[in-house]
Amino acid sequence: MQMEVKEKPRLAVVAAVQLPNVTDVEFEASLTELRELAKTLGFEVVHTFIQKRSSFDSTAYLGVGKRQEIRDFVNNEFEDEVQGAASADSRQVDVILVDHEISPSQARHLEVEAGCEVMDRTMVILEIFHRNARSRAARAQVEIARLGYMAPRLREMAKLAGPQGRQRSGVGGRGAGESHTELDRRKVRDRIAELQQEIDAMEVERKTQRSRRQERQGLAGVALVGYTNAGKSTLMRALTGSEVLVANKLFATLDTTVRVLHPESVPRVLVSDTVGFIKNLPHGLVASFKSTLDEALDASLLLHVIDASDPGFERQLEVTDEVLKEIGADEVPRIRVFNKIDHVGDAEAQAECEAALRARYPDCVVMSARRPAEVELLRKTIVAFFQKDLVEAELFLPWSAPQLRGAIYENCQVLEERADEEGAFFTVRGAADVVESLREQVSQL
Repeated sequence: MQMEVKEKPRLAVVAAVQLPNVTDVEFEASLTELRELAKTLGFEVVHTFIQKRSSFDSTAYLGVGKRQEIRDFVNNEFEDEVQGAASADSRQVDVILVDHEISPSQARHLEVEAGCEVMDRTMVILEIFHRNARSRAARAQVEIARLGYMAPRLREMAKLAGPQGRQRSGVGGRGAGESHTELDRRKVRDRIAELQQEIDAMEVERKTQRSRRQERQGLAGVALVGYTNAGKSTLMRALTGSEVLVANKLFATLDTTVRVLHPESVPRVLVSDTVGFIKNLPHGLVASFKSTLDEALDASLLLHVIDASDPGFERQLEVTDEVLKEIGADEVPRIRVFNKIDHVGDAEAQAECEAALRARYPDCVVMSARRPAEVELLRKTIVAFFQKDLVEAELFLPWSAPQLRGAIYENCQVLEERADEEGAFFTVRGAADVVESLREQVSQL
């Protein structure tokens, strides 16, 4: 019987410089995040190299001694790091993951000295986005971000490639003597312009769809925002009863998902999930994913989802606040939802954590998206937010106009219904403009 052989994950080492203004807690949180990003890409991190410096080495990010240490390690001297020598059999480190965005020349020198591929933090995130983008708009946006990242690195790539970077005759180019690098840069610029035109066209279509959606009577919008892997997709599924992707990895969700709050309420509430935030999210990605984050701008209410079990949740709060401010969504009303309270520990630990959170954030919601009773409480909080500006009124519907009965129940909360020989009287709660519109429709019959 032939046994199935599972493909071993690619091996990676992490390299990071700790600058004087970065605390040990912040530094370790960033390293942990990079390891999770590596895991999402399918890498097994076998070692982490740390160096404390006053500044990055201008040549290759790390100092000479640390680069030599990595070089020795990459040359197969890591058996003890990988679950015994048997696991390390004939396996070699494939990539060095650098916990900062480094310059093209720094990456090239480090790659040459270490003898293996180098990926900085930005490149890792871009690769994850590239793999996970599903919609046409998301794929186009990711490609723009990747091209923008690669453009200034073409010269260094040409140096690594050797003769390919030399000048050549300009067949099909702008003129004789144009180098591979110059031609590639021109192709990048042209491709970015082409993609931007596609995105602009999709943006017009998306705005048209959104305006149609917003024109529907009694419709309200809630956007889930927060740090990646905080449980937004799980909460989305719990609130809407819909099947959305739930995965325990960073950036499992890139495309915006919109569903109706379930059970339906008055007014009907649309819930949208958004791409997760992360520390040091590349500015190119913030710009390219603005269309997904626009859901936060259009929403009447934000649910800021935070992982209560993460010791570094305060940093998550700061990151989310910074990104929301950057896209202009910091003025939208917000409810802080501390999720995953069930991951904190036993019942006593959960109670202590919840008490501490409520003391510090009085208006917050502490819950687990996997507990139906707590999801229902959050749903009631959402509905109450949208009902606070509703008005109560009485509508009279003559027996000759039964067709409007469905519209009343669909767009208003019916508190009481009574009838006499002339028709039905409805005591309703609804948006002022909706109630007035229904009253005018009745009067025109």
